[in-house]
Amino acid sequence: MATQNHGARGLGPAAAAGLAFAVGALGAFVMERRISVLLRRLERLERETEQRTALTAYQRHNFDLVMKAASDPTLLPVLNAYEEELSTDRQRQYLFANLLYTHVLQGYRVGVFSRAELYGHLRGIFQSTLMRDYWAATRHHRSSLKEGSEESEIGRMVDALINDLEEASTDEWWVVGEPPAE
Repeated sequence: MATQNHGARGLGPAAAAGLAFAVGALGAFVMERRISVLLRRLERLERETEQRTALTAYQRHNFDLVMKAASDPTLLPVLNAYEEELSTDRQRQYLFANLLYTHVLQGYRVGVFSRAELYGHLRGIFQSTLMRDYWAATRHHRSSLKEGSEESEIGRMVDALINDLEEASTDEWWVVGEPPAE
């Protein structure tokens, strides 16, 4: 009659138990690492959400201030940071142009659309001569932006776009320029 061996091949009960413990400990270690990675991702997402919420609140507050100044002729001159004196109507137009630009920029920043889609939106709004005038009048405002910052890069993208639009030999403005790669 043959003897049956119910343990691991050639391992005694203590060795089999030790192997099982080691496998279990390794599994626990792997799970702990995965949980740690997931927790770091969650913390990063929470920070990004807080930043987006703060940016949205800031933009909303900025909008409220601009609208207050635009509706009150005594406050409007406070926002005249241009190199030349502007009429009240032109100041209001530039304030609206700024709101339109920051609206598109904010949409990009909070992930409503991609950088290539941002380019498309900018290409549309800068069809307006008044938007281009606003951009030229605020060139000195952008000169203080940190080199390499997202906003300075987008500003250069708009500068190039406006240049392309002005040099284009087609009325099909929606094909002018080269959108950034995704």
